[in-house]
Amino acid sequence: MPIFPAELLEPDARAVRDEARAFASSIPRQLLLDMDAERVRYPKDFLVEAGRRNLLGLRFPEAYGGRGLPWTAELAALEEVGVLGTALGCLYSLVSIVGEALVQFGTEEQKRRYLAPMIAGTLTAAEALTEPRGGSDFFGAATRAIRDGDAFVLDGQKRFVVGAEGADLFLVYARTAEDGDPRKAITAFLVERGDGVTVEHVYGLMGTRGGGTGRLRFRGCRVPVGRVLGGETGIGQGAAVFDQMMIPERMTSAGGALGMARAGLEIAARYAAKRKAFGQEIRRFEGVSFKLAESLTQLEAARALCRETGRAIGHGGIPAGRVRRMVSESKKFATETAWSVVNHAMQVMGGIGYTNVYPIERLLRDIRLITIWTGTNEIMDLVIQHEFYREFLKAPALGRDLEADAENAEAPEEKIYE
Repeated sequence: MPIFPAELLEPDARAVRDEARAFASSIPRQLLLDMDAERVRYPKDFLVEAGRRNLLGLRFPEAYGGRGLPWTAELAALEEVGVLGTALGCLYSLVSIVGEALVQFGTEEQKRRYLAPMIAGTLTAAEALTEPRGGSDFFGAATRAIRDGDAFVLDGQKRFVVGAEGADLFLVYARTAEDGDPRKAITAFLVERGDGVTVEHVYGLMGTRGGGTGRLRFRGCRVPVGRVLGGETGIGQGAAVFDQMMIPERMTSAGGALGMARAGLEIAARYAAKRKAFGQEIRRFEGVSFKLAESLTQLEAARALCRETGRAIGHGGIPAGRVRRMVSESKKFATETAWSVVNHAMQVMGGIGYTNVYPIERLLRDIRLITIWTGTNEIMDLVIQHEFYREFLKAPALGRDLEADAENAEAPEEKIYE
């Protein structure tokens, strides 16, 4: 369904979108059903096939197997994969997320050892960030890493780790200092699956099933200094890694959300064009057609914001705070749009939309999570207003004096602020 004119995509983005669409179309229906029923807990073959098609790590350098494409191209691919639901969309995105850390902070040896096989689909990765007591409080991390000669010993736990059950590599944030600046107390580690790491499948999830979500426990887990992200210079740099990682964390969530919203809209629109009531197609009724119109408008607005943010990320001249604000706006708006659009789709379809005859109910369960993870949308609001004010209040007023456009503007005695 040509909801968005492909002519507005750059040639590279259009090509990779078509490749991603073909990949998504090739995924067996039964895999989605088995994942949702938790008969499949980790679909490794999905990532192997994506790697075989050279669809992983699209933004990363060709030297490591990537394609050197811009964010706008990756977003086009993410939307296509997103129609499969949150679990597969997230597993697909983990290469972009963990790969970002390796590209931006990893040593050359780390990139060769981990990034290249991740892009090839032969090594799987997961990010271990959230803790039972932490949630949005990143600097409240309790997992500790104590230096012991040429290694660190990790103790603690992480939860809600998507891909935990099948991952070969974990990007783990742990506390390496107890005092001083909390931004210098966290270090990022590349922890290989093996001794000292226990993976537990403990969650009965409302949706987003089959993605291998689990808890990690570290008990005396020895990690060589060479597997500190960035090596010796990476010790205490976890906050910088975290700040950078929030770009792919949130943009991949936004891109996948566009796909799920589009899927819901397409299903409802086709249903409304076929279903008849009172002698005519239900799309003829304003109560239905207006919901579809609102959904389409929201989806195209969200896609436009994401594309503009993708351009800003790759521009190089946009202040980091403004990029951070736009990324947060994209994540918030795209995920809330997906939630609204799929709710509208269920309303348009009526009772049948609430059954497993159509995938709308699964999409609704999946989408509920993406307004929570990678930073809740309330955290996005905090970031948005903070970064806005930090830039806005420092910038000189440009253009017209807007406050002067009032009849009694020259009444300073009335402008009392304290």
